[in-house]
Amino acid sequence: MSGLIMKNIVKRYGDVQVMHGVDLEIEDGEFCVFVGPSGCGKSTLLRMVAGLEETTEGTMHIGDRDVTKMDPAERGVAMVFQTYALYPHMTVKENMGFGLKMNGHPKEVIEEKVAEATRILKLEQYLNRKPSALSGGQRQRVSIGRAIVRGPEVFLFDEPLSNLDAELRVEMRVEIARLHKEIGATMIYVTHDQVEAMTLADKIVVLRGGYIEQVGAPLELYRNPDNKFVAGFIGSPAMNFLDGVVKNGEVEVPALNKSVKLDVSLPAEGTEVTLGIRPEHIEVDTYGDTLNVDMTEALGGVSYAHLVAADGSKIVIEERGDERSSEGNSVNITFDSSRAMLFDSKTEQRIR
Repeated sequence: MSGLIMKNIVKRYGDVQVMHGVDLEIEDGEFCVFVGPSGCGKSTLLRMVAGLEETTEGTMHIGDRDVTKMDPAERGVAMVFQTYALYPHMTVKENMGFGLKMNGHPKEVIEEKVAEATRILKLEQYLNRKPSALSGGQRQRVSIGRAIVRGPEVFLFDEPLSNLDAELRVEMRVEIARLHKEIGATMIYVTHDQVEAMTLADKIVVLRGGYIEQVGAPLELYRNPDNKFVAGFIGSPAMNFLDGVVKNGEVEVPALNKSVKLDVSLPAEGTEVTLGIRPEHIEVDTYGDTLNVDMTEALGGVSYAHLVAADGSKIVIEERGDERSSEGNSVNITFDSSRAMLFDSKTEQRIR
């Protein structure tokens, strides 16, 4: 297995530049997730690793090999797509071994590799079925098995769970995590779902507009985002953002009708800032600030109350326990200022 190094990766389509000097190192055996909103460049970057998109500028190494200009078949990668792309007239066993068969591998080698992939993915009872007799999750496992038998240096996953229902998505997340643990391969996974990113990744790469916003471990990005975009994208529900202004050494927050003292290096008096606080860090408190409950989401063990401040600002809070807010009521909230984050309103960069 091998790691991956990208240096100053640029992608242009004619005069339109979509990737802007990406520098990234993925360690051998690491599970790296590219995450970001639609159009951020995550799938384009993955396809460039696979060789399905040409690299306009920069270099890309897999292990000690420069693969920048190599054909896809020479790169030592295997890709699992959003669509299963299985041959409908072939059995599971034939689908998984077809690539090796076309490359002229001996029958006994194909049998051995298919048997190993079958064991890893627990597909033994489905080997003689055709894709039409499989569920969506089973088809995706066959697609992953087809990648495993190739023995690639790097596995590439392009939103492989997006066609599955909610229950199967959870099941397949567990399957993929277990697969990575068992075979220890370098894996790069593309998703727009930050929950998938948080639960699967050793390293998350947050992309926006063809730029890398931040790279780090899931909890590192959650606890210590560099900017407002990353803070709002990582975490579900998203972080609450409230407008504020620096005044008398504190941050005046109109939505709460009060000033908040933060242990950060505040900018100049009068600077417009944004206060960020996560829903799980806000508490209902008799002596807190009063807000109206617009609606609630009751999810069983946890509820999310959507509040509206006097100035129209929206705030989401997380509630557990037996006593929870109801629509149409008013609640008093408070939070520990050490949990809050501050961002420059213009640059959106974190103020520390």
